[in-house]
Amino acid sequence: MCRHSLLLRGLVGLLLLASATVPGREPAASPPAAATVPARVGHVDLAICLDTSSSMNGLINAARTQLWDMVNTLAAAEPQPIFRVALYEYGNVGLAAETGWVRRVLGLTDDLDTVYKELMALGTNGGNEYVARVVTCATEDLEWSADRNALKIIVVAGNEAATQDPQIRHVDAARQAIGAGIVVNTIFCGDRAHGLQTGWAEVAQAADGTYAAIDQDRTFAVATPVDGRLTELGRLLNETYVPYGAAGREGAANQVAQDANAAHVAPAAAAQRAVAKSSGLYTNARWDLVDASRNTDFVLADVPAADLPEEMRTMTPAERRDHLERLGERRRKIQAEIQELAKEQRRFIEAERARRADKADASLDAALRESLTAQAEARGFTFERLESATAK
Repeated sequence: MCRHSLLLRGLVGLLLLASATVPGREPAASPPAAATVPARVGHVDLAICLDTSSSMNGLINAARTQLWDMVNTLAAAEPQPIFRVALYEYGNVGLAAETGWVRRVLGLTDDLDTVYKELMALGTNGGNEYVARVVTCATEDLEWSADRNALKIIVVAGNEAATQDPQIRHVDAARQAIGAGIVVNTIFCGDRAHGLQTGWAEVAQAADGTYAAIDQDRTFAVATPVDGRLTELGRLLNETYVPYGAAGREGAANQVAQDANAAHVAPAAAAQRAVAKSSGLYTNARWDLVDASRNTDFVLADVPAADLPEEMRTMTPAERRDHLERLGERRRKIQAEIQELAKEQRRFIEAERARRADKADASLDAALRESLTAQAEARGFTFERLESATAK
């Protein structure tokens, strides 16, 4: 539940109205110069807010397909960001009315497997879609990065008017977000003109974000010639993980489960997940000894023998270190092969995107990729541009 009372919100709303800018401006295509920070930063916090009312199955499926591609987009940034994701759902009649039918599914986390698990678990049901409420809750409830240069983004997607909330004005919610340094990008699932007429662009405009209209049932997932090998390498990566402690068994099982979920969604999603698992954004130090041992404050000798996998319990301390180093080296080799194949994958996808621009431009993939890269570049990140290969 959002922290501030509605009475306080009403007073804030009156103050915001008193200082409101002239209405009717066109939505910003990218963050204005005044909102950019020239310093190179490393923190990116992203809250994804999805409408889960009855008609939104296509949006949820698109998000399941495109999550790993979005991760890979940010993983290609220089410097590589410290990336966290939060997930909200709203507009579902099965949620609590007192929260405005908004639920925080997951707070900001770098545990991407858990994000995908929760995304896969979302269902739909009819309800009231309060865009202002979910933006307000994400603004107030999440523990956003304290780094003043962090890139903090709320992405809210849905297909009903953004003006429905009877207690919070949509532009007030947006202004509160940008006042806290949080950009709001809006994605309307439907006709662009209808989204403009129903407040979606106004939310983005008031929070220095971008507005996009998509066909929620149009998913741009391109199968490439290297997908099979990428998926196989993704499975081989799992063999280099060493579960430990109470979280180990659950973490390893969840890793395998999300491999299966991505493969069920689409072969392209499974391949993109494999690429994501080879990047620095995919880390599991909370349950994997190989990742944990890379942290300077981690002491392997402090891990109780009972928390180690059975095959390591009888090893000497030196043997344990050597075992983890060998697995770490094997992981790096697999990741390096994945990264080389990922370049071929990206060239093929870019060629397909250019060839099928009419379909690609109307997808969730395009809306997320274009806004995230533009806003990241405005904060000092750079992205390598690959020359496209001819699509086959």
